[in-house]
Amino acid sequence: MEKTFTPQNFEQKWYNTWMDKNLFAPSGDKNAKPYSIVIPPPNVTGALHLGHALDGTLQDILVRWKRMQGFDTLWIPGTDHAGIATQIKVEEHLKKESGKTRHDLGREEFLKLVWKWKDDYHKRITSQFKKLGVSCDWSRERFTLDEGCSEAVKEVFVKLYEKGLIYRGNYIINWCPRCKTALSDIEVEHIDKQGKLWHIKYPIVDSNEYLVVATTRPETMLGDTAVAVNPKDERYSHLIGKKIVLPITNREIPIIADDYVDLEFGSGAVKITPAHDPNDFEMGKRHDLANIVVIDEDGVMTEKALHFKGMDRFECRKNLVAELDNKGLLIEIEDHDHSVGHCERCETIVEPYLSDQWFVKMKPLAEPAIEKVKDGKTQFVPERFTKIYLNWVENVRDWCISRQLWWGHRIPAWYCECGEVIVAKEEPTQCSKCNKTQLKQDEDVLDTWFSSALWPFSTMGWPEQTDDLNRYFPTSTLVTGYDIIYFWVARMIFTSIEFMDETPFEDVYIHGLIRDAEGRKMSKSLGNGVDPLEVIEKHGTDTLRFALITGIAPGNDTRFSQEKLDGSGNFANKIWNAAKFVLMNLEDFDGKEVKHSELTLADKWILSRLNSTKADVTKELERYELGNGAKAIYDFLWNEFCDWYIELSKPRLYGEDDRQKQAAMWVLNHVLEETMKLLHPFMPFISEEIYSHLPYSDGYLVTSPWPQKEEKLVDKQVETSFGSIMEVIRAIRNIKSEMNVANNKDAEAIILASDEENLEAIKQGELYIKPLAGLKDLVVKASGEKPQKAMSKVVNIGEVYMPLSGLIDIDEEIKRLHGEVKNLQSEVTRVEKKLQNPGFVNKAPGHIVVKEKEKMEDYKQKLHKVQQRIQELES
Repeated sequence: MEKTFTPQNFEQKWYNTWMDKNLFAPSGDKNAKPYSIVIPPPNVTGALHLGHALDGTLQDILVRWKRMQGFDTLWIPGTDHAGIATQIKVEEHLKKESGKTRHDLGREEFLKLVWKWKDDYHKRITSQFKKLGVSCDWSRERFTLDEGCSEAVKEVFVKLYEKGLIYRGNYIINWCPRCKTALSDIEVEHIDKQGKLWHIKYPIVDSNEYLVVATTRPETMLGDTAVAVNPKDERYSHLIGKKIVLPITNREIPIIADDYVDLEFGSGAVKITPAHDPNDFEMGKRHDLANIVVIDEDGVMTEKALHFKGMDRFECRKNLVAELDNKGLLIEIEDHDHSVGHCERCETIVEPYLSDQWFVKMKPLAEPAIEKVKDGKTQFVPERFTKIYLNWVENVRDWCISRQLWWGHRIPAWYCECGEVIVAKEEPTQCSKCNKTQLKQDEDVLDTWFSSALWPFSTMGWPEQTDDLNRYFPTSTLVTGYDIIYFWVARMIFTSIEFMDETPFEDVYIHGLIRDAEGRKMSKSLGNGVDPLEVIEKHGTDTLRFALITGIAPGNDTRFSQEKLDGSGNFANKIWNAAKFVLMNLEDFDGKEVKHSELTLADKWILSRLNSTKADVTKELERYELGNGAKAIYDFLWNEFCDWYIELSKPRLYGEDDRQKQAAMWVLNHVLEETMKLLHPFMPFISEEIYSHLPYSDGYLVTSPWPQKEEKLVDKQVETSFGSIMEVIRAIRNIKSEMNVANNKDAEAIILASDEENLEAIKQGELYIKPLAGLKDLVVKASGEKPQKAMSKVVNIGEVYMPLSGLIDIDEEIKRLHGEVKNLQSEVTRVEKKLQNPGFVNKAPGHIVVKEKEKMEDYKQKLHKVQQRIQELES
């Protein structure tokens, strides 16, 4: 092994080896239970971010663990064409490079450009995933627009259409004026904003009366075709059936009655604009109202908007309000907090827009998807996300699936001049109704989520009945973030039940988002994003992976910080140095297993702890508590193996008794080998590198058997006894530390055991206590007079005393401690003044203020401890 931990020297080597040996492919063992995962396909729009790194790491931990457990594992990788996001990126690039639009190029040439973009970014994404160490079967990689997935999309569209579950209609949809496409409800992000509520006079025809109408979008009034009141509203019952004059336009429109109107909101009279509001649209259908479109797909006012034609919708709002005010028709402008829909991709305010679109009827698909999850066919981890899923599914609305884009799966529908619509998997040659051959295919493409909804089975070759489909579907686990439960998870469940007659996965493991050290969402605008490739280049993949899962809990957001990264790097260094020490001392190791009678108390303790740790890690992984599993390995390796057992083994390694030396070697080698197996799913590279240097290791960790708990080696009594010995050693070290005495300085200790049983336990551990606590003499007895002028600590098996005579000069130590008190009081005063200064508290960043407060508490605690020590010494 190299002297220092330098991951850059071996990580790529091992990934290449695993790939060359085809170790990520399924085992092909028909007797083994299958375990399969499909990767949530990242968009081909750019580089991977930390969220992808977390998602990939969590999946890889599960897959590597299951592979080692002997499962026939399949992990299918792939990428998503990301219709809107990719087309926007390419159009922006085209505009910047040539000043042209996609319309200048035409559909065919533009799509060639997008495919080239896809190829470039796809290579980048897959190389980044490989850098992360993911053990996918790359020979089965898929893309949502590849030939197989495209066949699946056409099959699903046609079958749903034939069942009457896909239809085309003129409805209000969410429209993004910037992306110039329809959006489904869940692609709209609703943001609470402070807006205005304009109260406007609507004069009643042939009367001096008027209705007051309140609206948050006055520009849409130009398309009003009625004013509605509640039939129970006595204030307006006499006006129902009459007409009002629509301000600015001078059009006469009716006053109608509808139960939808809220008596309490605004004035109780509501303007109805069927072409620009989904609720108004439904009311318009009930009352046979006209649809007047006054805002076009660019967010610009149409000719129906009269002299406001050509204005941007918000410019029109400003000018219209001014004109209403000049005409004396504006009564009041009220501050009003409300939720405003924004495009999830570009953050433009979404416009409700009347348009011909394709829809999926969701209610018939939702019913079995509700029952299957309630029956436990698919389980969410944590379970609380079941309610979130069910809440959306039980209230689901029809899904608008057509998008006004060129990049994507083109809708397999053709139109004839005679009005016939032909939906088919293959392009028809003539109209089935009039036999004409001049057919035109629909210009729109399908929503990206339509193809990714088929991902669990389209990636396995459906609609063909392939071996993979028969063997690995349904998949075992889906790992994904809570932010796409509606977008993706629910839709996969719908389509799988409809076309495969079963749910697509057994478990859905939900993880949270990665936030920065202050808990903020990572974003370009905040400049707090972290490039995982930069972290890997500097610290190594294993360090990044372990930092990502440190402290993680299913469903909860997690914070990423430099402190976590440093802690993870220190752990890797600790493992490396421990392994190097072990290997340097295995030169004469004969590899023979040690008899139980040759094991020392320390050997039995570490072997028992090892096997307890095996059970703990396995249990945590089974519960999807991956963070707890990582912590169990960390605690064992760092706190027990490195800090304790390695030190305990040194006297025998350097001693003259060859059999004892071989016993120590066997235990060191065995524990290191088994812990590298436990560590492998979490930190695959360092574990494989260390494992390859072990003298009797065989094959590769990636396909080695998962460590099994050996019950015969678990001895809780030994763990308790040795734990007491460790507590005694720590107590002596703490006394030395408090007295500012070097740990390697010889000293005397007296232990008064609480009973005969504990007396025997301490005597058993005497050979460990003296060298590890740095003692020259150790007196152990069951009872006796407590020493004078001694520091003491109470432990669970008795009391530990260290006489101060010869250890320190008490008077000098008291003097030194008084100096320390003075310095600490000075620091407390300094920080208190800083925190009392309004200029600092109000202007300094929040995390700086928090650090100063933490610093003050730390100083106060230290001050209290030093003052306690002075009292102890003076007494």
